[in-house]
Amino acid sequence: MEEKANVQHFLELIRKSRRGKFKVYIGMSAGVGKTFRMLQEAHSLLRNGVDIKIGYIETHQRAETAVLLEGLPLIPRRKLFYKGKELEEMDMQGILNLHPEVVVVDELAHTNISGSKNEKRWQDVMDILDAGINVISAVNIQHIESMHNDVKKITGIEVAERIPDSVLKEADEVVNIDLTADELVTRLREGKIYPSDKIEISLKNFFQPERILQLRELALKEVATQVERKIETELPRGSHLQPERFLACISSNHEIAGKVIRKTSRLACYYHSKWFLLYVQTDKEDANKIGLAAQRHLINNFKLATELGADVIRIKNNNIAKSIMQVADEKSITTICIGKPHLSLLNLILSTAVFNQLLKKLAATDIDVVILS
Repeated sequence: MEEKANVQHFLELIRKSRRGKFKVYIGMSAGVGKTFRMLQEAHSLLRNGVDIKIGYIETHQRAETAVLLEGLPLIPRRKLFYKGKELEEMDMQGILNLHPEVVVVDELAHTNISGSKNEKRWQDVMDILDAGINVISAVNIQHIESMHNDVKKITGIEVAERIPDSVLKEADEVVNIDLTADELVTRLREGKIYPSDKIEISLKNFFQPERILQLRELALKEVATQVERKIETELPRGSHLQPERFLACISSNHEIAGKVIRKTSRLACYYHSKWFLLYVQTDKEDANKIGLAAQRHLINNFKLATELGADVIRIKNNNIAKSIMQVADEKSITTICIGKPHLSLLNLILSTAVFNQLLKKLAATDIDVVILS
């Protein structure tokens, strides 16, 4: 048994060594210059004799970007018909067949046309990396899953196409393409981002300076987190503190649960930590009592937590506090995350039996409780 585990570990090391390197450019919004930078890098690599191909680039009809495509070897897109229209998609199989040293793949969060091998382009990129091909790609901060609530609050826009945070964890390099709000607005006014008929409406909506500033902060924090992770994994450490481990506790209330899941994921991502999702099913939350809609939302929340890197734990028990503490002890949890809207803070402290029990138990430990809004 031990020999089999050793062999498996060695095979995993071989697989990792053969896997392609992954570089991701992150920006706070469209128009900061991610695609432009990727194409500049492609020209530089080509001049240095690297076998580089353009797997997919979206110029968005920007003249300065389109000019940079000249002289770069393109892998033709595959054409297919969908709902009576001829559409173009990245030819992943063509990339695998040609097997260039490096491939540039834009629009990481893109949803593939129905009938493609993978639903999402980031899944195509994972397959390309597994084949030993290096990938340069790009994504905007609003397309990162755990940023969903923050971005919606800042912009008022529901971003449909998103990538799991785990995709960025796979990256060997994450580079921020940064501009000030004034620089980005100037580019917009000069027609370098959208056609002239879209400029004024963009200035009144997404491209308001205060919104740009907040999105810029999210992008900078995300890249800083990725750099910290690289330092943690690649530089020797003099001493090892107890690693942070987070436990998100949810009920069948899907709106609160979704927020708790995403915020706990962000905390865990910031601390480069493992995290768990706990759902304690009491008799009141029995499948026969909470309705089909609530059950469906619960399953979707389990799926979301899994995509964001959590280990999901389900327990049937009427003693919620005891269950939380039991899991916290077993999993060496340092921080428990719960949702504030369950009850008022006054009730939590003074009268609620479940949390009174929990707080009394926590008093004898080093575990923190974070009440998420």
